[in-house]
Amino acid sequence: MNANMLMTRVDHLPVMESFLTIQGEGHHVGKPAYFIRLGGCDVGCVWCDVKESWEAEDHPLESVDSLVNKVVESGVEIVVVTGGEPFMYDLSQLTKSLKEKGLKVHVETAGVYPITGKWDWICFSPKKFKQPLEEYFRQADELKVIIFNKSDLKWAETHVEQLKNTQTHLFLQPEWSKQNEMTPLIIEYIKSNPKWRVSLQTHKFMDIP
Repeated sequence: MNANMLMTRVDHLPVMESFLTIQGEGHHVGKPAYFIRLGGCDVGCVWCDVKESWEAEDHPLESVDSLVNKVVESGVEIVVVTGGEPFMYDLSQLTKSLKEKGLKVHVETAGVYPITGKWDWICFSPKKFKQPLEEYFRQADELKVIIFNKSDLKWAETHVEQLKNTQTHLFLQPEWSKQNEMTPLIIEYIKSNPKWRVSLQTHKFMDIP
């Protein structure tokens, strides 16, 4: 079953993995969270660290009910839906079922597909490889830009200029393989542009899945 066919499904989703962990980056860093990583992505980031998620058909379909039961059994309050690119699919039933259990539902997305479902937190992480949709500049709670080279700092500012939500939290995060080179640049940039905050992949430093 290809990704285009899967976009019409709401009760079953291609799941690469789901697990209890600690949120390692962004605004909610350090909080326990249950991650649901969906398979399927067509953004094509050359530095993606989960390229095995790209092909939807490589990952088994799992029912929304099964996913919700796993989250409830974990005992945590926050669920993070990520990918891959999660909005390749209609997530309305998933978020409805999770919220009925009193859970806070977060999503991490490149913003290239329409938003489906009801969310407590939208982390919008645009990529140069595919243009994001305008609705993310209105609805994002968090703008997280991955810095792979120095020019990405200026590119990040072009997204701030488009934001309609003045309460959106702004983060610059070094790409993992370039962190030694990019982190000092980010630090100096934020000193002069204090609207931004640093995001690090702390889960990788601490070897947390």
